[in-house]
Amino acid sequence: MKAPIIAVALLATLAGCAVQPNSANVYNARQAQNEQSVRMGTVESVRQVSIDKGETGTGVLAGAALGGVAGSAVGGGKGAIAATILGAVAGGMAGKSIEANASNKAGLEITVRLDNGDMRAIVQDADELFRPGERVRLLSDGRKTRVTH
Repeated sequence: MKAPIIAVALLATLAGCAVQPNSANVYNARQAQNEQSVRMGTVESVRQVSIDKGETGTGVLAGAALGGVAGSAVGGGKGAIAATILGAVAGGMAGKSIEANASNKAGLEITVRLDNGDMRAIVQDADELFRPGERVRLLSDGRKTRVTH
């Protein structure tokens, strides 16, 4: 009986960790075959940042479920009830912390001076190396802009 509950809680936790990438190298199916404007420029500066993907609450729920199940296995009677409640609270706090840490991702703030003199700053995943002085392309579909080599 407890194994299915634990499996569901773990799946819910993993589902909560699924986040959209902010990579210049990843396109979703809706973005394929859409025209983008291209502007050329030179990297002025690169700064490491943290991209917070946000919390869904899944970590709290999954942690509380797991903690409650673990706590219910302790003692009997009123002791088991207290252990279940304490396990759920502790599990919820641990789950919240785990989700918060998992939802932060390394990113870059790339400042680019366009060929027309305008400056732009774009934040994206830190999955490609950029250096000041490099020539880059800014690809924009009107909503999202990516910096690529």
